[in-house]
Amino acid sequence: MKFIERNDSALKKGTQKVIWRPKALLMLVLFIALAIVKISGETPAEKDAVTDVTNYMAVHFIDVGQADSILITMKDAAMLIDAGNNEDSQLVVDYIKDRGITALDYVVATHPHEDHIGGMDAVINAFEVKSIIMPRVESTTKTFEDVLEAISNKGLKVTPPVPGTKYPLGEAEFTILAPNSEAYEDTNDYSVVIKLQYGATSFLFTGDAGFESEEEMLEKGYDLRTDLLKVAHHGSKYSTSMKFLEAVQPKIAVISVGEDNDYGHPAPETIQRLRQAGAEIYRTDESGTIIATSDGKAIRMLDP
Repeated sequence: MKFIERNDSALKKGTQKVIWRPKALLMLVLFIALAIVKISGETPAEKDAVTDVTNYMAVHFIDVGQADSILITMKDAAMLIDAGNNEDSQLVVDYIKDRGITALDYVVATHPHEDHIGGMDAVINAFEVKSIIMPRVESTTKTFEDVLEAISNKGLKVTPPVPGTKYPLGEAEFTILAPNSEAYEDTNDYSVVIKLQYGATSFLFTGDAGFESEEEMLEKGYDLRTDLLKVAHHGSKYSTSMKFLEAVQPKIAVISVGEDNDYGHPAPETIQRLRQAGAEIYRTDESGTIIATSDGKAIRMLDP
């Protein structure tokens, strides 16, 4: 093994060379490594643990283009919120299967639009579903009828969302926050809104809820403050008001949106409001599938 020599020309004449021997070099490297860890406040083992999607909670924002599909896993528990378009059926089923999941504790259809329930019948047919949550609103589309047929064939009963109701998910817990009215002019406002809490970390999933639903949640005085916000309606300008963001105070915002979509989503106004709120923005049209993990103390975004 070679020694590392330091011969400083600025040293006085006759001064010997400084020779770093292997043991001394090793001690120096360890000292520097420990200093870096102390400064960062996080050990490499802790960082790996937080990003371990097997042992900790992971929220997968599946890239289904101009649609929504979110898989939440926590050790042996799993939950799916929406299932993309009809054409995303196999993609969503395969994504869940690839994670070794055979049963879903909860399946949530936020509202009966095709870009949220398109692949729902395929999911229900492919997995054991223990509970399905859907709002009290119907649709005359074949997509909606397919979902009802799959539910019937499996002998499942639909659980309507009741604001304030809490459900366990492994070591975590989620609460229904919306819808808060019996009828809306805009189907988007029927969206099931869920706040998921794991330890000191929290996630807010908003479906396509618009200004009216947001205002109702504010009037009800719900605890909306959250670390990660799934931005409603693909970043539409008709959702995610500044007043709502002031209550949520998200550190992270995730937008599920298709590249070069016909709707102009996400709207520049929404992006501006999110930036003004200080949220770090992630988009599936830019990053593909996005995964956030939590150990109950902190949320980490995995590199795409």
